This record gives sequence, structure tokens and C-alpha cells, in this order.
Amino acid sequence: MSEALFRPLNARDGLQATWSDGRSTASVAADFIKPNSFLTPVERLEIYARSYWFRVLDCLHEDYPGVRAILGQRRFMKLSTAFLAAFPSASFTLRNLGSRLPAFIQDQPALSAPHTHLAVDMARFEWAQVVAFDGPSLPPLTEDDILDAGPTRLRVALQPHITVMECAYPVDEFALALKKRDAALRGEASNTLTAMPASRPSARPRLPRPARTCVAVHRQANMLYFKRLEPEAYAILTALRDGRTLSAACAAALRDADPAIDWASRVQSWFQAWQAHGWFCRRSNRGRT
Repeated sequence: MSEALFRPLNARDGLQATWSDGRSTASVAADFIKPNSFLTPVERLEIYARSYWFRVLDCLHEDYPGVRAILGQRRFMKLSTAFLAAFPSASFTLRNLGSRLPAFIQDQPALSAPHTHLAVDMARFEWAQVVAFDGPSLPPLTEDDILDAGPTRLRVALQPHITVMECAYPVDEFALALKKRDAALRGEASNTLTAMPASRPSARPRLPRPARTCVAVHRQANMLYFKRLEPEAYAILTALRDGRTLSAACAAALRDADPAIDWASRVQSWFQAWQAHGWFCRRSNRGRT
């Protein structure tokens, strides 16, 4: 039955007529589903298949508006269907449904060309938002923790709900542009006092040009945020995440930095902000937290 549910629907949102081994789907359904007074076995099975596919496609539609805007509705639907056929839902929660989508886009470039790199970055960014939304939070690092260890021995971890990432495109700016566009469209609709105007497709947003972008996606006070990072700040955070001590992380990140900049003051201000946001937690004795 799971095999039947996970096979993509046909163009009429029904079950495919032929099974994977060449038999008719109707004959396969009759092997394990009984008819009732109103429906044949394949019609009964089709109800469940439609429920599954409509739900999982809707989930990807809601979780990846940026990828959808990049590809357009029709190509996004084709991408989503191919992805779900390869990686059907395997968890009790739909929260995990799109975890493999960035890698799938990378591995199947024909589905997103010529915007594959942008789509991969956007999918990574939007999956990071899913992680930030309901990822766990551990007790934050305290000042005593910092003072007790000192910079040469201090190893910290990032909160599990935080993702620091480097992208080839300014996906954070593109996400904000989409939010503003959607808010404007909702406002336009709410101001309609008489008959609804003829429906028209929303204008496709202008796609961003390549530009190296470092960003942190995190949660604070049950709200999602993303913060642009300077390349050196990104390098420090990734080094700390990967297990380097505080002093080693700073030394590696600033090895080739402009000596004319007062890095000591800048790094101090970064750490004050990160600590105030509660980004750091203790590193597990068994390795990365």
C-alpha cells in the first residue's frame, strides 16, 4: 500500500493506470483492498493517495516559497513531485520532509536549470528556517563558563537551532523582497470593496545576482531571525562550531585580514552580540553538540 501511495499521481490527480511491473493498478489494488457498495478497490486506494500527495505537496509549497519564486509554480511542482517520488515522507512529522531537498536540487540540475545554484542556496536557507523554528535550545553559555576556561582552552558549541551558512547569492535579501511583495499583494486584496478584480498572476520577483553572502538563521523569543555576517565573523563561528578553541578560531579567521582594521574591538562587539542573543552553549564531552 505504501508503494501505491508514494507513486506520483497522473495528470488528472489519480493513480497511474499501470503498476511498476506492468500489471494494471486496478488488479494490484484488488489483491489487498476490498470494494464496497460505492467504490472499487482502486477508487478506495485513490482517496488515500490523493490525501497523501496533496498534503506533502502543500507542505513543500509552504516551506519553500523562495525556491518556488525562483522556478515558478509549474517547475516547482515538477521538482517537488520528482523529489517526493525519490524521498517520500519517512517521519512521523512533516517537519523533516524537505531536509534532503537542497541536495536533491544539486544532484538533479535539469529540474532547476539555469538557476540551480540559486535554488540550492535558497533551499538551504529555507531549510535552516525550519530548523530554527523548532530546533532544540540548550542552556546558554554563561560568563562564568567563559572566565573559568579562558580563551586558549574555551570550546563552545552553537545552539542546535542556529545555522550559519555561506551562499553564492544574497538569499536573505531575496527572502525579504518576497515578504514585501506578498504583503503588498495581501494589502491590495484587502482594499477591494466591491467586486473582485480579474485574477492575475503575481509578478515574478527579480532574481538576485551572485554575491557572496554569509548569514546566520536563528530563533530568539520564539521568533525567527536571519542576520548577515561579515566573512570574518562567519569564519569564527564555523571554527567554533567545528570544535576549535576561541583563540584558535579567531587566529584562523583573521590570519589574512586587513591589519588596518581594529579587529580586537570588532571581534569583541561580535561576541557581545552573539552572547546576548544566546547563540552559544556548552560543548558536549562526547563531541559536537
